[in-house]
Amino acid sequence: QVQLVESGGGLVQAGGSLKLSCAASIRTFSTYVMGWFRQAPTKERVFVAAIGWSAGSTYYADSVKGRFTISRDKAKNTYLQMNSLKPEDTGVYYCAASRNLRTFPQSYDYWGQGTQVTVSS
Repeated sequence: QVQLVESGGGLVQAGGSLKLSCAASIRTFSTYVMGWFRQAPTKERVFVAAIGWSAGSTYYADSVKGRFTISRDKAKNTYLQMNSLKPEDTGVYYCAASRNLRTFPQSYDYWGQGTQVTVSS
C-alpha cells in the first residue's frame, strides 16, 4: 500500500518562504522519481519540480528556478523549499511518485492528498 502525505503548507506573504514535506510509505522508495505539482483554482495541475532516484538529478519549472529547491532523504521524505514566494505560486501542492523522470502528471503513479499554499500580495 503506497501512501504519500504532504505537510508544511500555509499562508505566507509575498517574498516569504515555506518548506513542504512529503512522507512516503513506499517499500522501494529509492527506485522512484519524486515530483511536486501545483494546482491553482480552475487551473490544470502543473509541474513544479522533480528529483531523480539518486537525488543527483533535479528538474524545475522555469517559473520556480532559482527560488525553489527539491530534495529527498533516505528516510523516504521529499522536500520542497520555497523561497521568494509570489502570489502566482498559490495553489494546492501535490507530491507524486513515478518510475520515470517526467514532467507531466500522467506519468506519475501515486499522489498525495495535497497541501494548500497561499501567498498574499
